[in-house]
Amino acid sequence: MAAFREEDFKVTPPEDVGRVLLLRVLKTPLALPSPFGPLAPDAWFCRWFELTPPRGARLHFPCYQWLEDEGSLALREGTAKISWEDHHPTLQQQRWEELQAKRKTYGWKTYIPGWPRCLNEETVKNLDLNIKYSLAKSINLYLRGGSILADLKLKGLLHHKGLWKSLEEIKIVFNFRKTPAVEYVFEHWQEDAFFAYQFLNGLNPVLIRRCHHLPKNFPVTNAMVAPVLGPGTSLQAELERGSLFLVDHGILSGIHTKVINGRSQFSAAPVTLLYQRPGCGPLLPIAIQLSQTPGPDSPIFLPSDDKWDWLLAKTWVRNAEFSVHEALTHLLQVHLVTEVFALATLRQLPHCHPLFKLLIPHTRYTLHINTLARELLIAPGKVVDRSTGLGIEGFSELIQRNMKQLNYSVLCLPEDIRARGVEDIPGYYYRDDGMQIWGAVESFVSEMIGIYYPSDESVRNDSELQAWVWEIFSEGFLGRESSGVPSSLGTREALIQYVTMVIFTSSAKHSSVGAGQFDFSAWMPNLPSTMQLPPPTSKGQASPEGFIATLPPVNTTCDIIIALWVLSKDPGDRRPLGTYPDEHFTEEAPRRSIASFQSRLAQISRDIRERNQGLALPYTYLDPPLIENSVSI
Repeated sequence: MAAFREEDFKVTPPEDVGRVLLLRVLKTPLALPSPFGPLAPDAWFCRWFELTPPRGARLHFPCYQWLEDEGSLALREGTAKISWEDHHPTLQQQRWEELQAKRKTYGWKTYIPGWPRCLNEETVKNLDLNIKYSLAKSINLYLRGGSILADLKLKGLLHHKGLWKSLEEIKIVFNFRKTPAVEYVFEHWQEDAFFAYQFLNGLNPVLIRRCHHLPKNFPVTNAMVAPVLGPGTSLQAELERGSLFLVDHGILSGIHTKVINGRSQFSAAPVTLLYQRPGCGPLLPIAIQLSQTPGPDSPIFLPSDDKWDWLLAKTWVRNAEFSVHEALTHLLQVHLVTEVFALATLRQLPHCHPLFKLLIPHTRYTLHINTLARELLIAPGKVVDRSTGLGIEGFSELIQRNMKQLNYSVLCLPEDIRARGVEDIPGYYYRDDGMQIWGAVESFVSEMIGIYYPSDESVRNDSELQAWVWEIFSEGFLGRESSGVPSSLGTREALIQYVTMVIFTSSAKHSSVGAGQFDFSAWMPNLPSTMQLPPPTSKGQASPEGFIATLPPVNTTCDIIIALWVLSKDPGDRRPLGTYPDEHFTEEAPRRSIASFQSRLAQISRDIRERNQGLALPYTYLDPPLIENSVSI
């Protein structure tokens, strides 16, 4: 909820109470009806308290919490304290009581077996005020969705279950909310270079990997690709040189699909081979197989094939990208994982802990948006279930499969880039900008850890930190040791990497895979959410009419575009990366580190914007002022 007005209060205690250990704040319920009417809550948001004792320095007590109805808070002076630094029994008791209360408020539940566990709430209406959207943000979110919903209803599209008649007709919905990026996608979506570009800088820039050996189930021959490779080289030579790259959607093999508008839907598990000509030219696709089982019914499609054969094959890959991106890269590896980070932070770290102070800005609104998603997006009968080819059952199966594969290195960008062998592929702006931001966050975290943890032993001895790490491992990664996700931390170096990963995932990673959803999906043929005809089993059968008949129906197209329009554009009340208006840290050393972090982010932004001036399609998703501190949409 939002505060309706702001007031400052000054209270003079009747006597000197001596050394101040805690400041207890009690709020009593309103005795009279609120002057703001029935919608006004009986709640106060307290930013901070300041106490000036008769002797000694002024004391600052950060709060940044809601007091609702008859509530009370026990606040600590703002200096961050690790548990082993608290020797006074009263302070130790306060830490314990605070954590017990938070664990009661923020419980775990299993939403779907095999998924990371999540907050035990059914609806955003029941959320604690401290994790709820502000009133302004909630209103803006629903207004944004309502505006495009009304447009599509007026055009009679939202409930039309039929097929599109032509690509020209699809422009009706496409023309509603055009941006420069959307226009660029529309103009270039059929081009091979743009198809390949999206593996680097599109919605799902995390799958492409260097290929030195072709998979046995992908029998590409030299004769197939010779026209693209050109004279003087061969398939084997290019494999050895490292100029070939692979995108494998094998995780989709045999996945469950839905029935939409009474028609069975289809999915493919394609493998795509791409070529980067040494020294010049764009990355290009040179072969696509639409299944994991080669044979007469699974031809390898080539750029030299008929135009509609090749375009249809690429569109099947784009549909696979939609499914893997939305279910895994975006939902699982960002939203569900960061919910675990947020919930464990609230439950295991008291407000006075330096890691709580460092991380709490990066959990803002995450529990609200994920609870809302379980209400409106990924519940049975909601958007994912009614308008994607996999539905909630297919999404669930996909997440369960990926949870058995997901490992710590995937969440740590430098390790992920090395593991995929894409350190030097040109024009990979997700990598370039992401590594700059990872470096800035890592440097900031290193400074902050250095302030509060003087040694590796101090890390090992922090029982609250270890409980936090264990809860993330056990509740988020389901105790799976093969994930490589730590269940404890023994060194400052390990702690720095871990906290960097948490902040990066909650901010930059989310922006890179979430902010462009509408840009790349508004022109539906570029990223169809489902396919209505099965993958082709031979060449020479594709046609413009068959291509249109394969694409999603009208109502499904509209349903997805509404959702992605809302989810791509933050509805206000945002806090860009490195912006910390809630001053949880009161000491000078962390304040200096924050200022240095902000300065480095500003320089990264200037560099990105200068580079983007020379790009036909600017890559903006990792420009720091456009990155939210947390997963909030």
